[in-house]
Amino acid sequence: MVDGEPAPVEPVPTARPPDRPTGPDRPTIRRTVAGRTCAASLDRGRGRLYGHVVTDRRPNRRSASFPDDGRSPLSLLGPLFKVLSTLAFAVMLVAVKLLAARVPSGEVVFFRSAFAVFPVVAMVWWQGELRDGLTTARPGGHVMRSVYGVSAMSLWFAGVQRLPLADALAITYAAPLVVVALAAVMLGEVVRVHRWSAVAVGFLGVLIVLSPHLGDVEHIGNDVGATGAAMCFFSAFFMALAQIEVRKLATTEKTGAIVVYFSIGSALFALLTLPFGWVVPTGSDLVLLITCGLFGGIGQILLTLAYRHSDASVVAPLEYASMIWAVATGLWLFDEVPTVTLAIGTAVIVASGIAIVWRERALGLKPPET
Repeated sequence: MVDGEPAPVEPVPTARPPDRPTGPDRPTIRRTVAGRTCAASLDRGRGRLYGHVVTDRRPNRRSASFPDDGRSPLSLLGPLFKVLSTLAFAVMLVAVKLLAARVPSGEVVFFRSAFAVFPVVAMVWWQGELRDGLTTARPGGHVMRSVYGVSAMSLWFAGVQRLPLADALAITYAAPLVVVALAAVMLGEVVRVHRWSAVAVGFLGVLIVLSPHLGDVEHIGNDVGATGAAMCFFSAFFMALAQIEVRKLATTEKTGAIVVYFSIGSALFALLTLPFGWVVPTGSDLVLLITCGLFGGIGQILLTLAYRHSDASVVAPLEYASMIWAVATGLWLFDEVPTVTLAIGTAVIVASGIAIVWRERALGLKPPET
């Protein structure tokens, strides 16, 4: 899984072995392991532990032994965090768009990453895990997460500078579709034919959105719209890789560690663009750069929590809620009127995402096969 739950706890055997001790020589031990209270008996002579689960304090977490029935409110936490993250990222993206004509995208990525650390550290402190919450046993995973993330941000921010906000966002909607495919290949998540069909339809919608901007392939590099569309399209693949890496890291790493090390790593990588023309920001531009970083950090926290509570193939399609914010802010701040092609393509993509979520929900409500 991508940013998921801890590994399922192995069920403790309940059958009594023939040589199991009885009477006073068999003291009872009660332990809470991964949210479950267990009663166990220790055979002092043989050094073996027998026991069984007495209570399960996490019935809403998915595991092989205690599946989620899809009805608990906890099953909605992942989608809720995802929608809230799209709102935070919308504020960030508006700041990027307002900075487009004056600040290079590499400098924007640096401020987005550096100032994202502050809300993350505040979250870890509030949880009382400031000392232990940032320890990691997988530095290599954090490095790869940073590489994917800074590549996606750099391409996306550069694309936003060249395209209407809604168009740039719609093209990156390819990322959730790629996540569904990568979740099956890299994480072993079960992706059935219904979801594969929805992914294919979603990519058709992405091509519809791309079509007005690409034109002839040879225009890319000379045509601003074609270049921006290509940048947004390739950023979607790096977004998908980053989300997959988040899901993998979250099986062992704390949320604070994932987001803090991503912000630090991205800021360091963004510094490599310093020789390519950074500028000294004005007071108003500095406020926008800091806003970009703070809301980017908040959005990243919410995104990480979303993937911790739900499968990638369920959470990822909810990225489409961000189109509401993109269209509204585009009309309000930049006088960007959505085109008919954008509306058709986005409708196709959103329909494919809804189909994926509906199918997963139906499977979650299905009684287990016997």
